[in-house]
Amino acid sequence: MVTLTINGQSVQIEASATILDAAKSVGVEIPTLCYWKGLNQIGACRVCVVEVAGYDRLLPACETIVEEGMEVRTHSPCVVQARKTNVQLILSEHNTSCTSCVRSGNCELQRLADELNITRIPYEKRLERNAIDQISPLVREADKCVKCMRCIQVCDNIQTVNIWSFLGIGSGATVGTTENKPLSQTDCTYCGQCVTHCPVGALTARDDTDRVIEALADPNLTTLVQVAPAVRAAWQEEFGIDSDAATPQRLAALLRRLGFDYVFDTNFGADLTIMEEASEFIERFTHKDEYQWPMFTSCCPGWMRFVKTQYPEFVANTSTAKSPQQMFGAIAKSYFAERMGLDPHNIRVVSIMPCMAKKRECEIETLRDACGDPDVDLVLTTRELTRLVKALGVAPDTLQDEEFDSPLGEGTGAATIFGATGGVMDAALRTAYYLLTGANPDPDAFEDVRGSNPWKETVVKAPGDINVRVAVVSGLGSARKLLDALKRGDVEYDFVEVMACPGGCAGGGGQPIHEREEYGEPRANALWKLDANMSARFSHENRSVMTLYDEYLEKPLSENSHRLLHVDQLAWNVRSDS
Repeated sequence: MVTLTINGQSVQIEASATILDAAKSVGVEIPTLCYWKGLNQIGACRVCVVEVAGYDRLLPACETIVEEGMEVRTHSPCVVQARKTNVQLILSEHNTSCTSCVRSGNCELQRLADELNITRIPYEKRLERNAIDQISPLVREADKCVKCMRCIQVCDNIQTVNIWSFLGIGSGATVGTTENKPLSQTDCTYCGQCVTHCPVGALTARDDTDRVIEALADPNLTTLVQVAPAVRAAWQEEFGIDSDAATPQRLAALLRRLGFDYVFDTNFGADLTIMEEASEFIERFTHKDEYQWPMFTSCCPGWMRFVKTQYPEFVANTSTAKSPQQMFGAIAKSYFAERMGLDPHNIRVVSIMPCMAKKRECEIETLRDACGDPDVDLVLTTRELTRLVKALGVAPDTLQDEEFDSPLGEGTGAATIFGATGGVMDAALRTAYYLLTGANPDPDAFEDVRGSNPWKETVVKAPGDINVRVAVVSGLGSARKLLDALKRGDVEYDFVEVMACPGGCAGGGGQPIHEREEYGEPRANALWKLDANMSARFSHENRSVMTLYDEYLEKPLSENSHRLLHVDQLAWNVRSDS
């Protein structure tokens, strides 16, 4: 412990703490911009500078370690003026068209300028421009970048994909792709973690709300919407609705008010995915000599892009099952279209997802098995849903609960937990156990795969001395560690779940952004709570899915199931997604 004074107040704190930590411990707020605790503490923006006795220059509070007897002034006139000047200089190189920016009202730079009472910029404007890659669902606008380097840190140190680099020197320094290529020609997984960590609107998801509005207004089209499991734990955050009141049924009512003809739940697709994936695992497990091991889940498009670019030798290990989003789309444009007498070419399937990579997934040329058109037409992130709701003038807090449409609107607790790390594995094990034994396990028997730990493993024991070695990882950095350990022979598994985003889809790159806060874990906890309270907690107990097999698909892994619900993972490449 060391003792120092901050603005004349004595403070005692651990010797490893920074001035920023010490100030916060006594209620003194020092403004920051580039700072993100544990990720980016490099003093790049110089907004957090403070006066320290004995030093002839101002020091950045975010990276300066406390010392015994240190005397700190956090808001002296020279400090306040320095901060104001630094922010004004940043603004002189920033596109301040805030009214047309998706981060307006939720922008750290905007808030900082207001707090520092900046009403004018006394410096000449100098904006950097860049060409926008129209193919990529990830958009970078150079004229908004504040060079905080958070995107570099999260991509390098958390996701380990190394897409972003600091290029140039001096006044010409900027952030760009590592090889200065268009984003669609890089190894970007579109996980979107750089977007959720960007303090401004320099990195965003491609906005497709106008295309959805056009589809809703076209009388010749039938619009179907599906909503992913993780969205139900986050959609209300920007509307100020209490989480207990933000039921999936209220979300269904909201989507119906937006004008969609049919409102469905991706939980149906998740349960269908479990039926196919669990059956596929059993098929592989009982014919071990015919396959590479372990088998990996395939429902996360960010993970699929990662394995194809970083570890192509493991692509054959991935399940051939499509993601829940794509399974739903294929069934909507085949079984549902036939049942309702609809022309599948006039159906538009819209997905509401916590994920940016889903935008690219639905555009892959090999994922159009139902009628030749894309199985899924458009994907909106949770953030885009918020903007769509506001644009169409719907007030969510005035709505009453309504049920999802049938038959593709039924889901189970097993499907709901798809949005949390470990959820896919937990759900798959529940049904795999049933398929192997004919009896349901305790739905909470596989708790070892739950929780926020980025790398979890356990051995699942089933009757007949069957031991299944499973692992769960979330975050691509954790996936890299696991894959490297597999290559070295340090670990052996039979079944592995991988989610690209830390915490799983609940912490996805398309979810609402909160200033320097991670919301993945509380959202995931909400999903586990929903599962625990549902009457049906096994995918094989989804009555609509069972009816689908009886009436149309016959059984998991049937010829029709393979045609609509599976994909050759080796048949498309990341560069062109074809």
